[in-house]
Amino acid sequence: MTINEIAKLAGVSRATVSRYLNQGYVSEEKRERIRNVIEETGYQPSSQARNLRTRKTRLIGVIIPKIDSHTISRMVGGISTVLAKRGYQLLLANTENNEQDELKYLKLFRENHVDGVILSGTIFTRKHLQVLKEYQVPVVILGQYLPGYSCVYQDEYQASKELALKMAASCRCLCFAGVTVQDEAVGRNRLEGFWDALKESGQILERSRAAEGVFEVESGMKAAEALLCANPKMDGLLCATDDIAVGAMLYLKGMGKRIPQDIRVAGFGDTQIARIIEPNLTTVHFYYKTSGEEAARMLLDLLETENPVYREMKMGYRIVERDSFREFGSEQTTLINKTCPQ
Repeated sequence: MTINEIAKLAGVSRATVSRYLNQGYVSEEKRERIRNVIEETGYQPSSQARNLRTRKTRLIGVIIPKIDSHTISRMVGGISTVLAKRGYQLLLANTENNEQDELKYLKLFRENHVDGVILSGTIFTRKHLQVLKEYQVPVVILGQYLPGYSCVYQDEYQASKELALKMAASCRCLCFAGVTVQDEAVGRNRLEGFWDALKESGQILERSRAAEGVFEVESGMKAAEALLCANPKMDGLLCATDDIAVGAMLYLKGMGKRIPQDIRVAGFGDTQIARIIEPNLTTVHFYYKTSGEEAARMLLDLLETENPVYREMKMGYRIVERDSFREFGSEQTTLINKTCPQ
């Protein structure tokens, strides 16, 4: 079956069929006739021939920092749903939080002529900005704010400040387990929200109240250990991710601390593990799947709109309060003295 045969059966010109196949303008009446013929005959247009005509591959490169992250998987789910509905395919690149791999994949996608890129990075170096400046296809930044680029990002600072203020209202020694501040969103913005909440609530601003780690459960255990040794009266712990919070809870329970009676704990992400850990974890719910969907729509608008407009979108959030934070009456706390490691 050829385009000429489709045109003859539908009673339209070859050019009309070509416009239909390439998403050009065709009246609704003719569009319906062509669609019916294609469905009846099972015609499959050649993607290679279409790509040569339109100079488009209908491929979208998506660069992510960690493939086994609960939050990233939700973003990718949103992206793939939108792209599939619009006839695009997704090429996924996992960097394992390696900024050099981000640069490598940006260059690889450019060489392989993808139509656009969604970049979910954690750190933007001078080299990143130079490569992006030289890019010839649209790029949307997901999960970070980057001036001059279309981006979809979370309100990390305000979410952290609001949750920290809620905890500080009932915790006299609130601490923070975070990640490197080179990560502007999860690292710097969540930490700044914590410090500003402490200041606003009148608590002492001591550097020993914050510990820095990585995005892993084990890091949460180490951070809780360091913070408890530096702050023996710690009665609240805000963690930059749910994984870090789970690690902290495992360590604290191993030290005989009761949650929330002795120490209240909260995280960010509203992941599955937050719901199954005992006690269930208080956390911030970000709309990650919706963020992925919006980033994909934003990119496709840049690709398919005659006069595209670059946009920035800050997503909302909600605090999910569970047993790791809830009030348990005036129950007496039990302090267990243990030796801190040297």
